[in-house]
Amino acid sequence: MERRHFLKTSGGLLAGTALGLSSAGHARGLTQTEYANHDALGLADLIRRGDVTASEVLEAAIRRAEAIDPTINAVVLKHYDLARATLPQGKPSGLLGGVPMLLKDLNIALKNTITSNGSLFFRDAVADHDSLLVSRYRQAGLNIFGKTASPEFGQTGTTESRLWGLTRNPWNLEHSAGGSSGGAAAAVAAGILPAAHASDGGGSIRIPASHCGLFGLKPSRGRIPFGPDKLEGWMGLSIMHAITRSVRDSAALLDISQGPEAGSRVLPPVGSTRYLTGHRRPPPKLRIALWDTHLFGLPVHPDCQAAAAKTAKLCESLGHVIEPAAPILPVQEMFGAMGVMTGTGMLVALRDREKQLGREVTEADIEPINWRHYQEARKRSAEDVYRARATLDRVGTILDDFLGRYDMVLSPVTAVPPPRLGALSLDQPYEKFVPAALNISPFTALWNMGGRQAADRLAIRRALRRRDAAAPARRPARNGGAMGKAATARVKAMQPARRHRSF
Repeated sequence: MERRHFLKTSGGLLAGTALGLSSAGHARGLTQTEYANHDALGLADLIRRGDVTASEVLEAAIRRAEAIDPTINAVVLKHYDLARATLPQGKPSGLLGGVPMLLKDLNIALKNTITSNGSLFFRDAVADHDSLLVSRYRQAGLNIFGKTASPEFGQTGTTESRLWGLTRNPWNLEHSAGGSSGGAAAAVAAGILPAAHASDGGGSIRIPASHCGLFGLKPSRGRIPFGPDKLEGWMGLSIMHAITRSVRDSAALLDISQGPEAGSRVLPPVGSTRYLTGHRRPPPKLRIALWDTHLFGLPVHPDCQAAAAKTAKLCESLGHVIEPAAPILPVQEMFGAMGVMTGTGMLVALRDREKQLGREVTEADIEPINWRHYQEARKRSAEDVYRARATLDRVGTILDDFLGRYDMVLSPVTAVPPPRLGALSLDQPYEKFVPAALNISPFTALWNMGGRQAADRLAIRRALRRRDAAAPARRPARNGGAMGKAATARVKAMQPARRHRSF
């Protein structure tokens, strides 16, 4: 697929209009272009200096959402009045004081608001408390003004649902923004805000980031709180973080959100160095495994292979060692185990909702692919679940051993370019869904199984180039991108990404 063809339908979307936010008593106003050109830390700095107020920045975000979202369908729940009421008198405190934030509409609680999980069965599920992550966001000064689209229960690599409809890629409206954090990626790519909350249970941060030309980091298991309702998503497969335009924003969000929560079984070490400080540290010479073969033995699209090869050459030019390598994995067994764990997670969520509503879920309540998974989950035994968990523990052991010999792995993010809308919909026959699903996460899901952190292609390229200043982001990868997985110390070296479009 030619990049020009992929981008041609949306290049002029809402370019360059002033937001009209200048006001008396401020040294300067904030135009739409200025708002879109600042990352989250940049906006926080403007507010801290008094150049703009937090209210002005929030209204800028709301105006962009109202202007752009009817075209891309990213922001599905609007909490504008709540965000306005939350603004403090005077300057907000915290590292990201006054910066607008959107939550993903999946497995997170914001008191007195709906979290639908992309499902008709949860469309009026109102939280009576905040998630711990929401509390940490607010302590850092973030102002939550809505939620972004997710497919039903996050169960696919696109963002389409019966409840909310199709979320469109801002670079080409006929193509998927990825999933399941496609709403977050589309909102950030369209310039509604510079960073948005996201989650990843099999690639759901990295795939949308790659499709939309952004930075997406899936942290290691247990680093970001998931509670208090449950301490793990999908029995440890899923972890929350963000999709951002700049790498430094991702580092800042990691700083303000990481850390243990009461009762957690997994406690990653927390060092004394902040990610925001450490991300400028030049990486040492790295030994990198180039892994570009499909786990299911299927062809990898030439564009995806070319992206990985191009990045590998860059690494070599910077003095790093590249070796084609991959561990031997029990592929069928481990993906089967992942299906057991995701299906069990959905089963429990539906059972809890049944108790709230006082009725059983029906086939009309959830989408066809998920209905099939639900029926399969009902038949499984405790032994099936236990053995699935043991299988993924074994995968983690294999990956840990492999990464004892390599500093990081370089691979494509997906095996094919961003698909057209509909290809990965949960609202279609199973036989049509499976072939497309096999190509969306063969490179991403195993890092959820092993609990390791992973990031999309833009991160590793900027890290290895050792940039010291923020710069505009690249266009989205036409090829599904290339992804680096590494120790946390490598992530610290990554630099702010560049903006990738002008609207």
